[in-house]
Amino acid sequence: MVNDEVVGERILTLEGVNNFRDYGDYAVAGGGRVKRGVLWRSGQHVMASDGDLDLIAALGLTTVTDLRGDSERQLNPCRRHASFSAQVFTCEGETAALASHVDAGAGVVTEADARGAMSRLYTEMPYRPNLVTVYRRHFAALAEGDGVNLIHCFAGKDRTGVAVALTHHVLGVHPDDAMADYLLTNQAMAGRDFQGRASGDASRYAQMDEAASRALRGVSPEFLEAAFTAMHASHGSLDAYLADVLGVDAALQERIRRALVAK
Repeated sequence: MVNDEVVGERILTLEGVNNFRDYGDYAVAGGGRVKRGVLWRSGQHVMASDGDLDLIAALGLTTVTDLRGDSERQLNPCRRHASFSAQVFTCEGETAALASHVDAGAGVVTEADARGAMSRLYTEMPYRPNLVTVYRRHFAALAEGDGVNLIHCFAGKDRTGVAVALTHHVLGVHPDDAMADYLLTNQAMAGRDFQGRASGDASRYAQMDEAASRALRGVSPEFLEAAFTAMHASHGSLDAYLADVLGVDAALQERIRRALVAK
């Protein structure tokens, strides 16, 4: 469980951007810690206020990886500060038919339906071709070092959650800490609605009970574990998945660690 002090240190509370937080500053295997203030994750920025943009600009972002597909970016274009100069990595095509949690909501009525749908989503998400493309760009950017990186999708919890968990694995963050960071979404999003539009969102949620809606809108250990189980089943290990699917072999992993771990 992440305590309130840690939550306050990690989460950048913004008016119009959800789940904006630092996923660095964890201890790593072999000694050292992930650098602080250089790895950020969030939801989309379509409803960012002017004050939000000022706070984001102060972070000095150099790269932004936007995991959303073409239609999501067109429906919810990110607002940018006048001084914004970061390189933005995207892909052509779709990485989800809608936002991932909305994708999973088709036909869901009960909480059990929702949890099953989310687990199935996570099982196949690491193999979506367009998502793989932009995941590869994320890791290549991290290997360059000397920058401040942000990765986001619609809500900053599913596509982003898998990417961040894999990044933590590469960096040598303990699995318990990586899972705690993943679950921090539930605290970062407490009392907040998703910001921006996802086609069909309202009508789908109206058909299900509150527990099912919460399951779709939050994260649970079983979801991330479903993704990892799929990677192990198809490739034998997370490292083999990273190398074979994302091109993150041992040499690139070492470059990423050199760039982002402080001894």
